[in-house]
Amino acid sequence: MKANSIKYILLTLGISVLLFSCSTTRHYERNPDNAIGLYGTTDTSGISLANENWQNLFNDPILDSLIAEGLRYNPDLQAAIQRVLASEAYFKQSKAALAPTLSAQAGYTYARNSESTNPNGAREYNAAQIRLQSSWEIDFWGKLSSAKKAAYANYLATDAAQKAVQTRLISNIALVYYNLLALDAKLEITEETVQNNIDLVETLRILKEHGNVTGAAVVQSEATRYATEVTIPDIEQQIRETENTMCILLGRTPGPIVRGDLQDQQANDLLTTGVPSEILDNRPDVMQAEFNVISAYEMTNNAKAYFYPSVTLTANAGFEAVDMKDLFDPMSFAANVVGGLVQPVINKRANKTRLEVAKAQQEEALLNFKNTLLNAGAEVSDALAQYDASEQKIELRSRQLEALEKSVDYTKELLVYGSATYTEVLIAQQSLLNAQLNNVNDHIQQLNAVVELYRALGGGWK
Repeated sequence: MKANSIKYILLTLGISVLLFSCSTTRHYERNPDNAIGLYGTTDTSGISLANENWQNLFNDPILDSLIAEGLRYNPDLQAAIQRVLASEAYFKQSKAALAPTLSAQAGYTYARNSESTNPNGAREYNAAQIRLQSSWEIDFWGKLSSAKKAAYANYLATDAAQKAVQTRLISNIALVYYNLLALDAKLEITEETVQNNIDLVETLRILKEHGNVTGAAVVQSEATRYATEVTIPDIEQQIRETENTMCILLGRTPGPIVRGDLQDQQANDLLTTGVPSEILDNRPDVMQAEFNVISAYEMTNNAKAYFYPSVTLTANAGFEAVDMKDLFDPMSFAANVVGGLVQPVINKRANKTRLEVAKAQQEEALLNFKNTLLNAGAEVSDALAQYDASEQKIELRSRQLEALEKSVDYTKELLVYGSATYTEVLIAQQSLLNAQLNNVNDHIQQLNAVVELYRALGGGWK
């Protein structure tokens, strides 16, 4: 009879738990439609630039070696790795919460009773104890399992955050490297322009001696020469500052950076974005935001479980004796098992507050995920537009440079024969300098666009 009663009780309890789980527990489900039309492209190749290994992206062994160094020594990335290890430890702790606790106790007790309170009993009491104690909360309502799932999602979110630091580091090293190459190119162009201005000054001096130009022409050309030359220290300072920025990314002390030439750089033409839904599994900050949503859902389930009774089993087993010599005698063995059930009734609104906060944080996580996804799509679209703009500018700039180079040559020849003024030559040279510097910017814009697209799609961590 007793066995049947126990069976009915367990069956009823099991059905109650099942109904509770079905009616109150909600888990996050991804909706791939959130990524439809995310960056407005019609790429149906199914190939994403994000899946390209970074060693195959840049085609520059020097840049590859700098990125590898940064991945080994960058302090921010190393700190992110440590945060992943800490999050993993918390997850392991949440798993252990599902198992019983076990502790060992040992002690010796001496008590002296007063004569007025215990006139007929023993005046003194001595006892030694040694025992094992175990406690186990039975997770009927999923409170502990929800906490474990939330901790696992937090661990994955921290791991995704580390991947985000890595992708950002790779792109930052590449961007700083290209900036260094651009500054080197601008320095070289400026120095060449200064030399051309020096040659022009000498030409004007000769023409002045023959009475073809005035002294004002010579002085004006010298001023133009110095106006160009004075920009060189600023460029050199920018180079040093950019080298120091690179050193920070590499975890080095400040110093020079070995690098190649801008003219040797070729922008990767594999600009496929794949289908937008791939960004959910490729871009680390999007992954992190989604894992935060999963964690928030599980913490809401955890908060709901606090409204239901906690069922705990506690067991003690060990030896207790008045005389130490009898401590391990079989007659001194004692044990007990206690089952407890605690149902919250009034607890100063703690459970209701916990649930309200969890629901609000769940909604916040969903909104943050949506915002992160929209930002990712915008960055992909911006990088594609930047690349297209740079291509158009490079083509037009090449025509402008060709025309300006001819203009400089023609005006110099006409100056000698008196058919052009020195101001026309100065204007032509200044226009050519500006176009050459802008041409450098155009090429850097194209290289940077590939880097930004690679990062925006989530490349660099696989």
